[in-house]
Amino acid sequence: MPMLIGVLLLLVWLGLLLRYPDKVATVSLAAAFGVALIAAGTLWQEQRTAQHLAQLELWLRHAPDECPADRPLAVHLHNGSRLPLLELRWQVSARAPSDSVELNEDRYDMPHYSASDPLQPGGDWHTCLPLPPLRHGYRAQSLEFHAERLDGRFAD
Repeated sequence: MPMLIGVLLLLVWLGLLLRYPDKVATVSLAAAFGVALIAAGTLWQEQRTAQHLAQLELWLRHAPDECPADRPLAVHLHNGSRLPLLELRWQVSARAPSDSVELNEDRYDMPHYSASDPLQPGGDWHTCLPLPPLRHGYRAQSLEFHAERLDGRFAD
């Protein structure tokens, strides 16, 4: 259905362009310029966020001696960015040392940092999380855990 609406709009635009070329061309150029401005602003914001995300340090490790038994995955987040961190989400990946095979049985809910007080530049945050469900036959003690697909929001 959405495809049909898009085709219909395109046909109407082409019909109007053939019938009233001067007016439709002017309006089309203005609309294209507006869309280009929005796209440029979105790309700039995404690039800026990616630069700040690259300055974060997020470590995950199996630490049953430091964390409760139901949450043995220790998380340490350091904000190396110059902006306060408002929110951060990531996916946990489990791999054998020097191997690239994903050993999570499936991706479970994305852990996240979200607090009423932003994580200030240079600040640290610690917590413990439950382990992701691992494939049969693998033990958490023998695996390395990594944070992937970071997605965050920074204060301006």
